[in-house]
Order: sequence, then structure tokens, then C-alpha cells
Amino acid sequence: MDDMMDRIVKRKLSPGEKLPSENELADEYRVPRMTVRNALTKFEERGYIYSKQGKGRYVKEASIPIQLSLTGRISFTDKMNQMGYDLMTSNIYCEKMDYEMEVYQKLNADEHDSVYRIGRLRYINGEPIAIHNSYVNESSFPEIKEDGPEIESMFAYYRKQGFSDFTSRKTMLSITFPTSKEQQLLSCKSMVPLIKVESDCIDIESKQVLEHTKILYRSDKFKYDITMD
Repeated sequence: MDDMMDRIVKRKLSPGEKLPSENELADEYRVPRMTVRNALTKFEERGYIYSKQGKGRYVKEASIPIQLSLTGRISFTDKMNQMGYDLMTSNIYCEKMDYEMEVYQKLNADEHDSVYRIGRLRYINGEPIAIHNSYVNESSFPEIKEDGPEIESMFAYYRKQGFSDFTSRKTMLSITFPTSKEQQLLSCKSMVPLIKVESDCIDIESKQVLEHTKILYRSDKFKYDITMD
């Protein structure tokens, strides 16, 4: 696995290139075929290679470069449209969440408030790239239960509510692994790391916290440019 990883990283195996067969690799490395199969399975789970039924295994294609804004001043939808990406958004749920102290504190919500989680699945060029979760206090937006299932852009929704300029506080970035549900939504394996970005959205004029946000980005299909504008 170390040797094959080195070949992939140094581009001795190019993106899109078909790998040798299990038998050929077993002969090359002088190991049993089952050892080769186990190694290839791990590579596939981690997103380095993929299979085509009846054709073999291939090195994953080159990552698509995506520029992200971490400042909270511009929406993901607006940013992707400005950059000319083929973006599609699907609203996948609007649900009342159980009490979670961290989220409630971020929203300055009382324990008895109703907080809704609105999820959107983002696609670039037809590939699922991210799950955006927005946590919104019903006391701030009384119609969120009814409006939530139709929302694709939270910033567009806030503008309709009379807010116009946005910012954010601290933005946290970490790595996690997908749940079975997230694997289905993002079309990825269990061992593909996800980049998790946590932030919030604040109305500049009133200083009101409009939402807390948790975004999960796939790490195996995309490269993310987080250079500050």
C-alpha cells in the first residue's frame, strides 16, 4: 500500500489510469492475490481509486478546484455562480432538532425555543460536493417550519426577511468521516474524510445571529482554495 500510494502521489500512476489486475499486482509484489485485493479495497474506501464493473480499477480523476469563501459575507450559492460553476442545490430536510447546548448557545436560544435544521445537498457538475446544515431559531423566524422545506439559499431567504449585509464570527475547520446517511447523500465510502466547516451568520446592522452553520465537504473529488479575498 505504501509503494502504491507513493506511485499515485508522484503521478507514476496518472489520474484516470487503469490499474494492473489483481494477478499482475500479486506477481509484481510477490504476495497472495487476497493481500492485493484487501489493499485495493482499502484504497477504494479511502477514495484513491474506483471500480468500473467488468472493466477493472482506476486511479481517481484529478480533483476539481473549488474556491470557498470562509468569511460569511457571501453565500455559497452566490460564490459558486460568480465563479461560473454548474451548481445545483437540493433541499433534503427541514426538521426540528433535539436540544443541543452548543448549537443553542451559538443562536442565543433558550432551552425551550424550537430550533430547526435545514439541510441542502450541493452538486457541482452533477457531483455531490457538500451538505449544508443551517440551524435557525423559530423565535427569530416564526415561519421557518413552513418556509424551510423550500429554501435552497439561506442568504436569499434572509434578504426576503429584510436583512441585507452579513458577516460571521469564528470559523472552525476539522475533519470527520461520513455516517451511512451521509455516504448515501455524498456518494462516498465510509473512510473518505469530510472537511467540516462550522460558522455562523450575523446581520451586520443589528448584530443578530441569524443561523449557526455546519457544512460537510467531500475531500476526495475536490481541491478547496480558502485564500481570503
